[in-house]
Amino acid sequence: MGADAISAPGLGGLSTELISAVMCYNPLSQPQGVSMKSLVAVVSPLATVLLLAFACGDAGHPATPVPADTTSATPTEAPTTGQPTGAAGAPATGNIAFVSTRDGNAEIYVMNADGSRPFRLTDNDAEDSFPAWSPDGNRISFASDRDGNLQIYVINADGSDVTQLTDNPAVDFYPTWSPDGSRIAFMSVDIDLHSEIYVMNADGSDLTRLNDNAVTDGGPTWSPDGSRIAFMSAVEGANTEIFIINADGSGLIRLTDNTVSDGFPAWSPDGSRIAFVSNRDGNFEIYIMNADGSAQTNITDNPAIDMMVAWSPVP
Repeated sequence: MGADAISAPGLGGLSTELISAVMCYNPLSQPQGVSMKSLVAVVSPLATVLLLAFACGDAGHPATPVPADTTSATPTEAPTTGQPTGAAGAPATGNIAFVSTRDGNAEIYVMNADGSRPFRLTDNDAEDSFPAWSPDGNRISFASDRDGNLQIYVINADGSDVTQLTDNPAVDFYPTWSPDGSRIAFMSVDIDLHSEIYVMNADGSDLTRLNDNAVTDGGPTWSPDGSRIAFMSAVEGANTEIFIINADGSGLIRLTDNTVSDGFPAWSPDGSRIAFVSNRDGNFEIYIMNADGSAQTNITDNPAIDMMVAWSPVP
């Protein structure tokens, strides 16, 4: 069966098998019919790529999709722009950016933290996804296929001044800002479904490939001081492991090493520890370790799936 015909219910045509291939690509198990066109068509509607990708390491415990909100909204005023007080990269106080298909296609919206005053930030026939706030709360980076394939863009928080940052035949998505707002890391998938992590200045200049290897890397997350990036890598087929690397591409260190999937690293506010997800006990649980990979400890223990770790900021 071709990848375009394999869909996950409730995900607007998002292909579980295809997205799994992005993070767990193996030439011997590549879905038939995979193309850059089909990749673009299924990646952009909903920002669930990495969750499904990580689940490919444990097909018996797939994530349960949540149907998109189809409630129609007609905003009449722009959102209030607050000043950021949380951790680096967090949304401005009182505002939340999100993706919605409520107007027929995936667009970026902003609303107050209580859900009031939703405002459509982007408005076009393309698919816009993966919003990420700049640390100062003034801009939002996102991925859009408005030029034919997913590329990285940036827009002011009031919806003005849309700027395209990347322009190449690959699929670029999952942008994440450095704590000082000067750089953006993102994932880029080439024609062979080979994903790598790139870093560029916030204006799109000085594009640098962070790690050059034959495996798939994804889920970059900056250390609080901006000096390092943690990410997950499919080093052994469907088995993802966690690595850290200096922001200039030097000093690669493997933090986890086992026969199961470890992923979704999240730095503690002081940068001394990293929380992550692992299925080493048979299902997905939350673990914590020192930033050098030592003292790996399971902090959840139940038969349910625990994922998507987020540290609270320092008050």
